[in-house]
Amino acid sequence: MQERLQKIIGRAGIASRRHAEQLILSGQVRVNGVVVRELGTKADPTTDKIVAAGRTVGAVAQRNIYLALHKPPEVVSAMADPEGRKTLRNCLRGLPERVFPVGNLEYAASGLVFLTNDGDLAAEMLKNWAQIEQVYHVKVKGMLTLADLDRIGREAGLKMKTVRQPDATRGRAANFWYEVRMRDSKKDELRRLLMKEMHPVEKLMRIGLGTLSVEGLPRGRYRLLGPKEVGALRREAVAGKKEDRLEEASKRISTPRKQSSARRREGKAPGERPVLPSD
Repeated sequence: MQERLQKIIGRAGIASRRHAEQLILSGQVRVNGVVVRELGTKADPTTDKIVAAGRTVGAVAQRNIYLALHKPPEVVSAMADPEGRKTLRNCLRGLPERVFPVGNLEYAASGLVFLTNDGDLAAEMLKNWAQIEQVYHVKVKGMLTLADLDRIGREAGLKMKTVRQPDATRGRAANFWYEVRMRDSKKDELRRLLMKEMHPVEKLMRIGLGTLSVEGLPRGRYRLLGPKEVGALRREAVAGKKEDRLEEASKRISTPRKQSSARRREGKAPGERPVLPSD
């Protein structure tokens, strides 16, 4: 069966679908010896010889791998970096399969990163990324009051609460950690508001992504996910897709036009001409 090349390449674990599109556009994909540069091109992995970035895409589907990684700070959330900095590949020693990260985590931040070679699930998650909840632990300069947490949360469109302070000394700490739950990308807005409040962000750690948690996973280590965890993550991605459809459908509901509303207030039918006052 013929499928789009980026889907075939993504499922084979050679690259994410987005990266596969870049490979196609840059002329690094061949089908039966012919360079392909059009994104809509289709092929059959069972009959066509497909080579992407120098690697042959096998007809037999590779084993899908799903794993959670606890990224250390100052590590690029990618498998390669042109500047020569440490990448996620440095944390994946002993893993024979090629995987790629889904979503991004800031270079200076630490915490949970999801990686896979399942192009279909990765594409579904990225498409509905704004609907997948992310949980962060944020360390700020100084201490916020409960009123501050409520106000900043409302302004940034997220939820904040206090957490047990891991580095507290005798029950008191100079700078405090807080839990932040958000959807979509709200980190920049949160940073701006905290800077405005004179409580700039000092550290950022993602402890949850959708149904996944970094709890119990040492920094710099990874673990394979079980079928139940993958199923829950897949259902959440699909749920996000349904939520987007419902929101789009609600926007399509037409509202009465201003002219029609005005005519109804005057008690006139849409086609009736207004009566002019006599001299």
